Amino acid sequence: MEGSKIKIGKYGEGLASDFLIRQGARIIEKNYYTRYGEIDLIAFMGDEILFVEVKTRTGSGYGYPEQAINYFKVKHLYKAIDKYLDRKHLNNFWRLDGISVEVDRVQKTAKIRWFKDVGRNF
Repeated sequence: MEGSKIKIGKYGEGLASDFLIRQGARIIEKNYYTRYGEIDLIAFMGDEILFVEVKTRTGSGYGYPEQAINYFKVKHLYKAIDKYLDRKHLNNFWRLDGISVEVDRVQKTAKIRWFKDVGRNF
């Protein structure tokens, strides 16, 4: 079961990455790890850096994927983002976005929603 969750998550991250590229983003990092957690995708959209948390679900048993981006997740992501910016010596404008991916295994489709600046709600 755990391996299946990881595969679903990686699949969703791939779909989210492709989606962002179609929107004009340039992906610069995937699965960037820090001691505070992982940043799923990091991209440039113009001069702005997008830090993207991707949540993927195949059913509604645990709610909508975006509901998993909560206060505690955002708090850890902000710390990870600070580490990334410091390590890369970047001072660009940036924001934390969320992408939810709902995969329908039967129809073999996915519904993707982009939530911009998710951290501002906390």
